[in-house]
Amino acid sequence: MRFGVFTVMLPDMTPEVAAAALAAAGYDGVEWRVTRVPDAVRDETPSFWRNNLCTLAPTLENADLARSLADAAGLVIPNLGTYIDVGDVAAVETAMTFAKAAGAPSIRVGVARTNQSGPFSTLFDQSVAFLEAVQPLAQQYGVKALIEMHHGTISASATAAYRLVERFDPAHIGVIHDCGNMVYEGHEDYLRGFELLGPYLGHVHVKNVAYTRPEGGGVWRGHWAPLRDGVVDFPALFAALRAVGYDDWIVVEDFSQAYDSVTALRENLAFLRDLAG
Repeated sequence: MRFGVFTVMLPDMTPEVAAAALAAAGYDGVEWRVTRVPDAVRDETPSFWRNNLCTLAPTLENADLARSLADAAGLVIPNLGTYIDVGDVAAVETAMTFAKAAGAPSIRVGVARTNQSGPFSTLFDQSVAFLEAVQPLAQQYGVKALIEMHHGTISASATAAYRLVERFDPAHIGVIHDCGNMVYEGHEDYLRGFELLGPYLGHVHVKNVAYTRPEGGGVWRGHWAPLRDGVVDFPALFAALRAVGYDDWIVVEDFSQAYDSVTALRENLAFLRDLAG
């Protein structure tokens, strides 16, 4: 297995600093966060999803920067962490142009969110229609489009994601399995999920979640947790990956803030290497 980091988890590092830090820690790859940081938040304290310093705007100049920083650090770019809403075909083409220039084999594309208006059937059809428009672009650019198992979307589990992608060519459309996103809402057996996804399993993200009981009882709420201490059964996850013959990228997204960024890189890689054996 090869290990990388999605730079969304390094909001206090510039891309230049992050590439050097990942190389020093011993990672194999970097999954760049590719989106635009709004000018209105640039004076804020760095944070994961607002003023994230480890973010590259989707320009060709930054695609060259993404490639050169990775190359200089001896890192591979296994995927791009792009933020593309369902239906935004123009953004897909922009991201695929970036990916091709940067040397990344895949990008992330969105599906409908569960809080959108309309019944499930409408949200499902909207997402499938979007992927139907994306597939020829993936073929044209030679860049795979991956939907992510993500809480708050209609692809929160392997089964739900498979329903969306099963009609497409797995050479062009696939799934990012994300155990942390899945357990934020529930659980599906890891092995059966991987078996179901089959050739559509294109990439793996890892993070962890814990639940907190409110004072006085009630509905327990999820929050991000360190890889070593949460709901995700990582030994079972890795056993399932081995059982289906997956020996490719494992990319970390640690939002727990249990450590500073440099320590998190070191601790997470040590944990994952122990699991991989």
